[in-house]
Amino acid sequence: MTMEKTTTAVGDNSKPKEQFVHSVFESIAGKYDLMNDILSFRRHKAWRKFTMKKMGMKHGDSAVDLCCGTCDWSIALAEASQTGNVIGLDFSRGMLEVGRRKVEERKLQDRISLVQGNAMELPFEDNAFDYATIGFGLRNVPDPVQVLNEMKRVVKPGGMVVCLELSKPMKQPFKGVYFFYFQRVLPLLGKLFAKRYEQYKWLPESLALFPDREQLVTIFRETGLQKVESFPLTGGIAALHIGLKENGNV
Repeated sequence: MTMEKTTTAVGDNSKPKEQFVHSVFESIAGKYDLMNDILSFRRHKAWRKFTMKKMGMKHGDSAVDLCCGTCDWSIALAEASQTGNVIGLDFSRGMLEVGRRKVEERKLQDRISLVQGNAMELPFEDNAFDYATIGFGLRNVPDPVQVLNEMKRVVKPGGMVVCLELSKPMKQPFKGVYFFYFQRVLPLLGKLFAKRYEQYKWLPESLALFPDREQLVTIFRETGLQKVESFPLTGGIAALHIGLKENGNV
């Protein structure tokens, strides 16, 4: 495929987190969709529908979906594009296998290619896609800025970088209720439904270290993305961020 390029290994300082996150998602792949419902109060599908509307994808548009997991967003992108190619990339073979079955069930394997790879160093040429998306994955990478820079690199001039991610409610009393649920209740639900406690205990820890919505807006702008917009979702428990790659022809 002409979009691919040769890559080298990521620096050693990123390896401990990468290895731990990899082990988490390999272990929960079979229960990932169920746990997404629990994690998002069953709102993640509505959030993705809102995101797709804001993206305004046209027939024939191409996209790369990073940290694609079990490929729900990759499938939505392909269905919206109708004729364009979509690449779903994830570092977890287990997640990709679940996603591959979904893609085949929808008979979209001719337009969705799945690649096991690293979001920190994408195996694609510059200016290759109309869209680069990442859903619920940016907080899990060792260096979110590096990933956003890579997303910007691989989209065409005028292309769109899109991040849908869990966020931090800023207003009480919802903030207190949500963090109690996320820190205390969620790990217990993970243990009950997915037979994994430590993995789901780690999820709120990953969010605690992640930038809030306004901080992520600043990061988007600092990467050089233009016309950055952000949208709080469901009281701020998630957020959509969109930025455009500068178009030199404008």
